[in-house]
Amino acid sequence: MARRITPAERLANAEKDLLLEEIADQSSWDQFLVEQAVFHYGQRHTDFSCNDLRDVLPELGHGFLGAAINSLNRGGIIQHTGRTVPSTQANTHAHRIGVWQLTAKGRQIAARRAARAQQRRAA
Repeated sequence: MARRITPAERLANAEKDLLLEEIADQSSWDQFLVEQAVFHYGQRHTDFSCNDLRDVLPELGHGFLGAAINSLNRGGIIQHTGRTVPSTQANTHAHRIGVWQLTAKGRQIAARRAARAQQRRAA
């Protein structure tokens, strides 16, 4: 027999569904901007976590942060360092979150972009 869901669980599920719907309603452009911000941050820091990124992103970007991290990880641009840190977000109760770094592929892309920017400045 299936377990009955409590009213609190139903409300939590409804709230989660609303948050997911809100995120889905945002444009893919917003996610692209957050991916660019994560990549840019990774170029300037040895490693980073979502804690670091939440501090520099506007609130709008917070909903896309997990998707951006996953996308860049799947694309081979960033990789998990094998380390975790406690989340600084109050509602997570300090659960552990991953620490990330650029991969060789990510550094290579960053170097090519920097070279193109330098060529444009020289022209």
